Amino acid sequence: MANTVTTKGQVTIPKQVRDLLGIKPGSSVAFEVAEDGSVLLSKLGSRAAKARPPSRFAKLRGSASAGMSTDQIMALTRGEN
Repeated sequence: MANTVTTKGQVTIPKQVRDLLGIKPGSSVAFEVAEDGSVLLSKLGSRAAKARPPSRFAKLRGSASAGMSTDQIMALTRGEN
């Protein structure tokens, strides 16, 4: 995989590599130069992400159910019981 360096010194990490390492926007990465001159890229663990408390909505994710129909909701909001 070959990429071009921009005038700002930036290079896009290929999607296959990002997916393999689990690199997402905001991830920290490290570059290490090996003895043979090759460069190793690794994802760093994020202390900030680990320290962040879970979202107050996290426990609600994926818990939606059929519940009331649209007609029942409309009747309820109109006070038609």
